[in-house]
Amino acid sequence: MFDIMGMMGKMKELQDKMKQAQDELQHITATAESGGGLVKATANGQRRLLKLEIDETLLQPQDRDMLADLVVAAVNKVMEEAGEKAKEEMKNKTSGLIPNIPGLDLGGFGL
Repeated sequence: MFDIMGMMGKMKELQDKMKQAQDELQHITATAESGGGLVKATANGQRRLLKLEIDETLLQPQDRDMLADLVVAAVNKVMEEAGEKAKEEMKNKTSGLIPNIPGLDLGGFGL
């Protein structure tokens, strides 16, 4: 017999856990660098850039194009890393609540 009330309870629990995990993503940080550490970017699990550090040796007019490339590279890298950390956190928080169904895409939920 199908237990609709039990299923609804599980869905509510899942929603609560996902909301809690999403709220905690702001506290997860990742840092990435480019140019051998000349540019460092830090972002949180909500994929928001928190800090950008640029070595002062790059602050020369003739290095403007290279600086822009290094900033883009560092930011892209940190966003990817922050996204992976967020994905892992969401999986940990919802572990056991979502069945492992092959082909089930939970990307829309941050998983």
